[in-house]
Amino acid sequence: TIMDLARIEIITGMQNLNGLKATLSKAGVRGMTVTQVLGCGIEKGTKEYEVDENTDGAFAETADRLVVEKSKVDEIVELIKQELYTGHIGDGKIVYDITNVIGFGTGDEGVDAL
Repeated sequence: TIMDLARIEIITGMQNLNGLKATLSKAGVRGMTVTQVLGCGIEKGTKEYEVDENTDGAFAETADRLVVEKSKVDEIVELIKQELYTGHIGDGKIVYDITNVIGFGTGDEGVDAL
């Protein structure tokens, strides 16, 4: 049903994309949307990272979005954390929650639209 869905968004460095995709695939995630973005957080200005002068301190990252069944959120979030954690500032963020998904081509809603 519609209420059984969750959207998970992962913001992380581009270098993590292949490992993240492999981890999510093993967890049964059927697809994800990847967008190249620029972003910065508390790591801005630290010596640990190289900052591109042309991006005002922003870093090349990906915003990876997926929609999963709510019952699988805790498991998937834990797998993402295990895959991406390095213990350094700038590892990224995970954000999740959603109320519905609608497939344009089929008109399916909820889990059926995945």
